[in-house]
Formats: sequence, structure tokens, C-alpha cells
Amino acid sequence: RRFSGYKFRRQQPIDRYTVDFVCYEKRLVIELDGGQHTEREAYDRQRDEYLMAEGFRVLRFWNNTVFNESDGVQAAVWNALEGIDE
Repeated sequence: RRFSGYKFRRQQPIDRYTVDFVCYEKRLVIELDGGQHTEREAYDRQRDEYLMAEGFRVLRFWNNTVFNESDGVQAAVWNALEGIDE
């Protein structure tokens, strides 16, 4: 539940949405998307816009990317936590 010293909460409600992971300290939301998300693009976009309006940064990764490119995913999360834009 920690990543490089940052605390993340899993399956956390934020208002009317439940996010996969959130680091409140850095206002970072991480969403892991499976195949069902290809049919929910409009919903996910609306959800992301709401979370961003609430001051969160949202990172989305496909499940297969997390498993097959974990180093790149970890780097992207680290950069987001440290405020480094790629």
C-alpha cells in the first residue's frame, strides 16, 4: 500500500466514484483498466474530468500494460508523484 514512501489507498470512494488507488498527499488517482473500459470511454472521461476538477491528477493504465511493462508504469507513477511531467 506504499510506493516509494507514499501511502496509497485501494478502492477508495471519492464523492460518487470509487477509484482503484489514490494518494491523497499528492492528489493522485491511479486507475487500472480492463477490457470493459473500451465500452465505457464516455463514462471514464466524465469521471476523470470530475476528479480533475476536484484537484486530482488521474493516471490510467491498461491491465496488460501493468503486467507487461511494469517498469514503465512505475516510472510514470514516480514522475507523477514527484511532479515531473513527461
